[in-house]
Amino acid sequence: MTSQPSAEPLPPTDPAALPLFADRPVRAGRVRGDFSLRPAVVGPAALDEARRHRTALHPPPATSRASSDETPIDWELVRAFRTVVAGRLTAALGGDWRQDAKTADPATSHRAVDVDREEQERYGWAVIHDVLKEHTADVVKAGTGDAWTSAEQARMAQAIFDAVFRLGRLQPLIDDDRAENIFILGHDRVLLQLVDGSRIQVDPVADSNEELVDFLRFLANRSESNPRPFSESTPRLHLKLDGGARLAATAWVTSSPTVVVRRHRHRVDTLAAWVDRGCMTPACADFLAAAVRGKWSVVVAGPMSAGKTTLMRALCSEIPRQEVLGTFETEYELFLRETGHHDVVVDWEARPGMGEIGADGRAAGAFDLDEALNDSFRFALDRQIVGEIRGREVWTMIKAMESGTGSLSTTHAAGAEAAIRKLVTCAMEAGGHVTRDLALEKLAGCLDVIVQLNRRVVAMPDGSQQLRRWVSEVVVVEPGEREMGYALTHLFGPSTAGPARATGLMSERCKDLTVDGFDLDQYQAEADGRGWRA
Repeated sequence: MTSQPSAEPLPPTDPAALPLFADRPVRAGRVRGDFSLRPAVVGPAALDEARRHRTALHPPPATSRASSDETPIDWELVRAFRTVVAGRLTAALGGDWRQDAKTADPATSHRAVDVDREEQERYGWAVIHDVLKEHTADVVKAGTGDAWTSAEQARMAQAIFDAVFRLGRLQPLIDDDRAENIFILGHDRVLLQLVDGSRIQVDPVADSNEELVDFLRFLANRSESNPRPFSESTPRLHLKLDGGARLAATAWVTSSPTVVVRRHRHRVDTLAAWVDRGCMTPACADFLAAAVRGKWSVVVAGPMSAGKTTLMRALCSEIPRQEVLGTFETEYELFLRETGHHDVVVDWEARPGMGEIGADGRAAGAFDLDEALNDSFRFALDRQIVGEIRGREVWTMIKAMESGTGSLSTTHAAGAEAAIRKLVTCAMEAGGHVTRDLALEKLAGCLDVIVQLNRRVVAMPDGSQQLRRWVSEVVVVEPGEREMGYALTHLFGPSTAGPARATGLMSERCKDLTVDGFDLDQYQAEADGRGWRA
């Protein structure tokens, strides 16, 4: 590193200027009473050890988001700084400083009272600045290296902050707006799948598979309200990360620890936005909006990464604001409580449980979606929304749909009819008492609409790629002949190359949706070729 003094200011550096310390003077070199800014044991020992044993990292590959002229971050040093910063925060704010003051245990965190997450982070920046200043002074005084440039110091400060408060080396990838999926195939192979469908390789997020597994265990146990097991006896992990991304991980049953992180790019979405992006026609958006307002039950189906959850959020934006909503998910993904579209949202999340397995075959503390739905009938809900259907939780969906509140769910399927077969298969997983005929009877009686999505990566003339998603068919489901068990009416599509258009085939019950805003003239115009043009 070149010898250049730091010129750019870091985030707040003076503890006395922070709200936490505004009510009392602070002596030089100390924070909040008798807690030194320079711990005598933890800090220098950890830093000296890191300085003596720095790991020479390989330069980032040409496809990495780091430019080739940037000095790679020394992650061993970041870990040492993290230890020092965390120690000082613990000394100043109490043992439970990582928790929000509202949930902290008063018996063990008396010094963390009234310190919310924002203030913790503001004070954390101050401590990080002081630690880096001390480190720079020590290095220059000892003549063992050059001072950091302002850019290098800012990068190191951000890396330490991410290690203490956020997701460490994974955080820059979560923050990368180009990325839609993050694939971690062992500690040393990390790929970003970009929004256009292409993939690039980026820097590792851990120095060994053991470190990667330890990081995943930390994430699994970090939640105070809903910790999740991750061990050789429970080799799978599904959870929501800070910021809303979805993480799925496995180890011990694969050749190396494997992680996939899905970033939700459209956490607030509307059907109008789907029309603007060329993913559905105006008449299709009009029909779906009326179906939601009319409390029809809808399943959104499609392949992986087709945008099912995103479309669910858009459909939910059509639910009147005054309705009281209940959501039921294995891992939070809908975030309806955070969008502000509705005044009251009660969001249930399943809990896998931890510890011993009871006589009923469930881990201690487990809480499933069926229990949540049973509880929800005492919460004065207007609508029950079940998230993704992957297995026996389909019975939770069926119960919600049979209540007549207009439920919505998603599932993986290659087509609308395949979605029904998939749901029947999932229902039969509930036990031998659920036959195919019973499952079909239930679904045909409560499911009203299936919206099928499709996706394709298209090669452009200039050699680039473009990821396209669209509504490929919309079908109305009704009870049918005994042999089939159901009847499907294709209102839109099917289409294999773009948004499904109106077909003109409409069941009589669809006309009832005119009271909920369904524009029959717009639908017929599109069917006649007089409406929307791609």
